[in-house]
Parts: sequence; C-alpha cells; structure tokens
Amino acid sequence: MRTASADKTSTLPPKLAITVGDVAGVGPEVIVRALADEPTRSRVTPVVFGPIDALERAARLVGSPLRFRRVSDASVAPADAVPCIDATGIDAASIAPGTVDPRAGEIAYRSLRAAIDAALSGEVDGIVTAPLNKLALHQAGHDVPGHTEILAEACGVRDVAMMLYLPAGPTVKSPYGLGVAHVTLHTSIASVPGLLTEGAIASTTRLVDGFMRQMGCIAPRIGVCALNPHAGEGGLFGDEEQRIIAPAVLTLQQAQVDARGPYPADTLMSRAIAGEFDGVAAMYHDQGHIAIKLIAFHSAVNVTLGLPIIRTSPTQGTAFDIAWRGIANPSGMISAINVAVQLVAHRNRT
Repeated sequence: MRTASADKTSTLPPKLAITVGDVAGVGPEVIVRALADEPTRSRVTPVVFGPIDALERAARLVGSPLRFRRVSDASVAPADAVPCIDATGIDAASIAPGTVDPRAGEIAYRSLRAAIDAALSGEVDGIVTAPLNKLALHQAGHDVPGHTEILAEACGVRDVAMMLYLPAGPTVKSPYGLGVAHVTLHTSIASVPGLLTEGAIASTTRLVDGFMRQMGCIAPRIGVCALNPHAGEGGLFGDEEQRIIAPAVLTLQQAQVDARGPYPADTLMSRAIAGEFDGVAAMYHDQGHIAIKLIAFHSAVNVTLGLPIIRTSPTQGTAFDIAWRGIANPSGMISAINVAVQLVAHRNRT
C-alpha cells in the first residue's frame, strides 16, 4: 500500500488508476494514445482498470507499440508493459463498436468501483476515468446518472460537485486557469429551480474556492451565475436570484469567500474567460458545459470536487460515432492525466 507519508518523499511519478470506461466508445483508444505520448507517460505510473483485450485491440488499431500485462493488484509494476487489472470477468471482444450494450455498462461500472477501492486504500494516488455511456449503465442495472454519483456513493460523501477545469493558457487569461462547478448536475431543466437552495449554492461555491486554492490561487474570485436571463430582470423573469442566489452570495462574502453575483450567465462566462474571475458557480449542467466545451472541448478537464480521493476525466463523451475508427483525439485524456498529477503533487505538499 502506498501511504501519504511515503508519497511525499517518493521521486516516482504518481500512480494513477485509469478506467477504460465504455469499451464500445473511444475510451480504449484515447487511453492508448495518451499513454503512448512520451511527455505524458513520463509524468505518471499508470494502472489501467478494464479488459486487457480491449486495450490490446486499441493499440493495434492505432499502430502503437504499447504493451499491456494483466496483473492482480496495483502494486505490480512490470517494466516492459502497462499493468492492467480486469475486475469485470466479462468478455469485451463481442461488444460491437459504437453501440449501447449493457455488458459495456457493467464493464465500466466494475472497473470504476475497483479503481475507487484502490484509491481509497492508498494503492493508487488518484483516478482518471474514460467516458461511460449512461444508458448502457442503466441497462446493466445501475440506476445512477454517471461517474460523479457513483464516486460520491462509493466514497460515502454527499457534498460533491462536478467541475470543468480549463488550465491556464492562451484561452483563459487567469494565471491559475478557470474552474466551473455546477450546483445541480444530471437532472432535467424543469427540476432545476426546485433543487436550488442557498446551502447548495454556497457549498458548490466553497468547493470552487478550495479547488482554485489547490491550483495556487491565493484569493480566488468566484462569479456566481444567475438562473434566469438578465439575472431575472428585477423579478420580471423569475425571482430565484433575489430569493435564493443573492442571499447565498451574501453568506459566502460574510464567510470571507470572494463570491460575486448573481450575474447573467452569458456575460459572466465571457468575463471569466477574459480573466476577471478564477472560478464560476453555474446553476445547472449546460450553463457551464456549453461555454467551456465551445472554447476548449479537447483541453478542459472534469474534476470531481468534495471527494476524499482525486478523480479527473476528459470532458468528452463516448463518441460512438467515431469509436474504433482510429481517429479519436487523446488531448482530453492527456489533460486529465496532467491535472491529476498536479493535484497529487499539491496533496503531497500539504
């Protein structure tokens, strides 16, 4: 078992569990491409969780010399191959590319749960997840919306949030990057107003503040989105801003969190990208996702906040339309690995 104290003095790259996701999608290919990238491979000691045959087929598909070896636990690190733990017992060879298949949903679920167990026990330093298909997950009998909810349940926590994090660079002007977290997540638009509470908004904003501090920002500036167009236009388009969001912002300010708003989401996201804010609290899924994916689809990273373990992932989905055609872009997986490495380094310094 890898202990926190041992990790602080270790010169080895962090050991990350990488889950294969839905094997009918692009997960195996982007994993192979990312681990074949020499700068990425030098930063991490990977352990892939999923069927080894899917990874070997992906390596052949893209012409990669990368080799995989089946191991029983994360402590085994063969020098000439990437270790692979198959905790599924399911034959992936007959799963058709680009199709919704309950077997693929079960593979994704079991691989994720095994990786979570490894992270909770300290066998790995964090988890990077390839995308899964939510319908396949449901068809496999798992009534959960996605990764975030599975992680929260397995870790025994409730105060979690999904963040899209865009590292600093030419797109985002803040020197610490931009983090956008969501108060509500995998739910219908019709249900969002009823799910918004002062406590939920304050909790999500605090998680954004804490994450940006991990990334080196000493005093994060957090913009809080309005729910309605024009921030409700003084109550003409809805009163959630006056009744729920503004009081949450005031509570945060009184707690010394530099939260501001509520601001109309369309202009707030533009202001944040321009560097006026380091983080954003969005009220619902698409309010944050559309803006970030529009400007940085392949470089933004999904980070689950509030867990006792580190988890990142690309922001892309399973991309069934291009799965197993040898054309998937690994940039998102590479970014997710790099951000996980940063988070491990921060944790080991504290």
